Amino acid sequence: MRDRHHPPSGTDQDSSEGAVVTTRAGRVRGRNENGVHRFLGIPYAAAPSGPNRFLPPNPAPPWAGVRDAGADGPTPPQLPTPPPLDAFLPTVAGADYLNVNVWTSQPGDARQPVMVWIPGGGFDTGNNVIYDGSRFARDGVVLVAINYRLGAEGFLVLDDDIANVGLLDQIAALEWVHDNIAAFGGDPDNVTVFGQSSGAMSVGTLLTMPNARGLFRRAIMQSGAGNLCYSLDTGREIGHRVADMLGVAPTREAVAEAGVDRLLAAQLSVAGDLARTPDPQRWGAEPGARVNMWRPTVDGATLPRVPLEAIASGAGSDVDVLIGQNAEEGRLSLVPFAGLDSVTDAAFLDALRLYRLPDSAATDYRTAYPDATPGELLAILQGDWFYRIPAIRLAEARADAAARTHMYEFTWRSPQFDGHLGACHFLEIPFVFDLLNDPVMRWVTGPNPPQPLADLMHSTWVRFAATGEVPWPRYEPARRTTMCFDADPVVRDDPSPIRATWAGVDLT
Repeated sequence: MRDRHHPPSGTDQDSSEGAVVTTRAGRVRGRNENGVHRFLGIPYAAAPSGPNRFLPPNPAPPWAGVRDAGADGPTPPQLPTPPPLDAFLPTVAGADYLNVNVWTSQPGDARQPVMVWIPGGGFDTGNNVIYDGSRFARDGVVLVAINYRLGAEGFLVLDDDIANVGLLDQIAALEWVHDNIAAFGGDPDNVTVFGQSSGAMSVGTLLTMPNARGLFRRAIMQSGAGNLCYSLDTGREIGHRVADMLGVAPTREAVAEAGVDRLLAAQLSVAGDLARTPDPQRWGAEPGARVNMWRPTVDGATLPRVPLEAIASGAGSDVDVLIGQNAEEGRLSLVPFAGLDSVTDAAFLDALRLYRLPDSAATDYRTAYPDATPGELLAILQGDWFYRIPAIRLAEARADAAARTHMYEFTWRSPQFDGHLGACHFLEIPFVFDLLNDPVMRWVTGPNPPQPLADLMHSTWVRFAATGEVPWPRYEPARRTTMCFDADPVVRDDPSPIRATWAGVDLT
């Protein structure tokens, strides 16, 4: 880990308002609820306003006095999420949206394990508001949840030498953790970074970024790996399309002057244009699916190589990894919008071809899932392309790594939408965070989710963060041992019935 001076831990206790902790930029006052201290909305970098909106992050300016940290800080600019998924993405207005939330049970010198959460949302939505870390703090972990720049603000590529600003935000947040977390009771030399969906893809990318080296000891990827990246040419093509839609010169200064609202509208228009020429390897999936227009860019500097290639060459080999996915990921994008039953055989076959699978793959899928409808097959196929197969590839690439690699699959099926929501994308999060009683999470879990499963998953994540160990063997290509989390959890070898179908298919 990085050999840096850790500042003295300074904590004052005020029973009426909560503890006061001294960070390098100033003092913050949190709130104490049932023995858990929460500090919300602490800036880890300067507000990216004006021309700085598209530039790498700068240090947070110091403040005088004691800053109140009792309420969620601002969230990054983003387009509204359509119902019914909008409940998962509440927003808070304000400029200081490069901020962190911290939960701890022992601010001071406890040196507890630290977990840093990177929320998902396709690199264009998401924030840290709904992720309550109090159960991790209850169980001896200091939990940090971050915000970072999204969409064009985080991932715009033009003709200059700047790229991956959103990932540089994540690294700045990890730097903040390294420099300040001891004052909150955390051990800066025992940090686990974890995330879900694009947050997990970020984690897989951070494993290979030179500026992130030494900032974390362990990594957890939930439904995401390090495969989806842009080349510089593709990144620039999208950046120029956005500038053209705005009617401005393709420079960061000109795009910044267009303003937040116009930029968000331009991004939506460009995404609509791209959806008419779907290409999973570039920016989208099957016809009608949401276009994932923003991704990390392999620029040769901040991100030297495609992460999966770099990992196969040994990048991140000293970092313990826990990686996995849910069994029916694609149902979250289909079922709530009544899309599952509208999928035809022809649409499923089109999706197979767009994913560059051979025609024989249709038979493989129908044999592996004989009772599945075309929509159900498409939901599985989407999950395989985005999550399952990349996770397997990443684990395979670490076969010779000195650090451990462990795989899991979440197979418990939600009863929501008459049981059709299944083991969908995002469903594991309330179990990992032990938030089964949270009313927002109940939308995805239903009214009676199994608490023993949450106990097992949450304690597994805590154990991994503390020690790097989990209660099943490490992943090795000869056996492919995987923990399947369900109401009756079971360890299986090579549980994917169609893994071989994807052999040789390009996922990048």
